[in-house]
Amino acid sequence: MKNLTIVVHAGAQQALADSLRGFKQVEGFTFSHVEGHSHHSEEDPFLSARDKVVGYVPRVRVDVLMAAADVDAVLAALTEQNHLSGQGVYWVTPVEQQGRL
Repeated sequence: MKNLTIVVHAGAQQALADSLRGFKQVEGFTFSHVEGHSHHSEEDPFLSARDKVVGYVPRVRVDVLMAAADVDAVLAALTEQNHLSGQGVYWVTPVEQQGRL
């Protein structure tokens, strides 16, 4: 198992959710609202006037647990989608154990 973590601008949340729901490899995912603070935020082309005033960028983090063999295909498909281009970052981490409580 792997955990795919993606952090994107909050404005891309709905498009990302729609995309993830369309993948048969993705059984579910979790969104968390986060704030992006950076010296480079001013260079962000998706930065709104509101973001500049409040001093941070509203972002969402999504965590997706999936089979290790499915990660590359899902990432390739997400990378090809124009509505997410340049709006976020991702990382993949191994999951040593998972289950339900």
